[in-house]
Amino acid sequence: MALAPASDGFGQRRALPANSCRLEAVGAGKVGAVVDGRSFLLDDGREVRLPGIEVPLPPLVDEAGPRADAGNAARDALASMIAGAAVELRAATRLSDRYSRIVAHAYYTHQGAEKSAAHELLAKGFARVSDEGGECAADLLANERPARESKLGLWAEPYYAIVGAERFTELLAERGHFTVVEGKVLSVRESGGTIYMNFGRRWSEALTVTISKRNERNFAVAGLDPKRLENRRVRVRGWIEERNGPRIEALRPEQIEIAER
Repeated sequence: MALAPASDGFGQRRALPANSCRLEAVGAGKVGAVVDGRSFLLDDGREVRLPGIEVPLPPLVDEAGPRADAGNAARDALASMIAGAAVELRAATRLSDRYSRIVAHAYYTHQGAEKSAAHELLAKGFARVSDEGGECAADLLANERPARESKLGLWAEPYYAIVGAERFTELLAERGHFTVVEGKVLSVRESGGTIYMNFGRRWSEALTVTISKRNERNFAVAGLDPKRLENRRVRVRGWIEERNGPRIEALRPEQIEIAER
C-alpha cells in the first residue's frame, strides 16, 4: 500500500481505483494509540473515527458485564489490526465530525494484503453496520452478514441480539440505544408528511418505522419503496425512541434490508 505523505494529512486528493465505495485518499499516517473500537489517534495527534459502523464502547469506569466485555473486545480487535501501523485514510468527501475527528476508512497492510479496519471489524463480529453506512453500505453489510448469521463476537451475546419488531418490552428496554430489529411490516400508512411502517396490529405495542415523505424517493430508488414493503419481512437498524410506542426514524435506505430468504 503506497502512503501519500502530506504535512497536514489533507493534501491534494488522488483518486483510487474504482470500487463500490467510491473512496479517495484523504490522508495518511502512523497509528499512535487506539481509543475504542472505531477511534484512534495518529502519532501527530490527529484523531480518526471509522465511519459506517457502531461498536460497543469500553466502560468509562470499572464495569462488568456483556457491554463492557464487548467494548473492550472491539478496542482490542482494532488495536491488533492497526496499532503502530501505517494507515491510509479514505473517504468519499473530506469530513470532520463535531469533535473535529477525521471521519474516514483506515486501510492497512497485513501479510502483504490490503485491508479495511471497519470491514474487518464487521467480518469478525466486533461491530455492526450503523445507520449511516453511506457509499460503503452494501460492502459493509456484506461483511457483517456472515458474522451475524454465524453468531460471531457480539452477535452471540443476547444483549446485542436482533430484537423482534413485535416484542414490545424488549424494544422499550432499548430506548436510546442503537438496535437491529426484524419483523413483518403489517401496514404502511401516510399522515402529515410522514410514512409510518407498522409492525403490529396495535401500532403503540410494536415497532413503528417512520420515513419522511420528502425522503420517499431515495428509498424507492434503492428498491425499498415503503408502500411496497407491506407484508414483507425486513430488518431495520437505528436508534430506538419512545413516542407513544417504540419507534425508529429511517433517514437513509441503508437502514432497511429485506430479511426474507
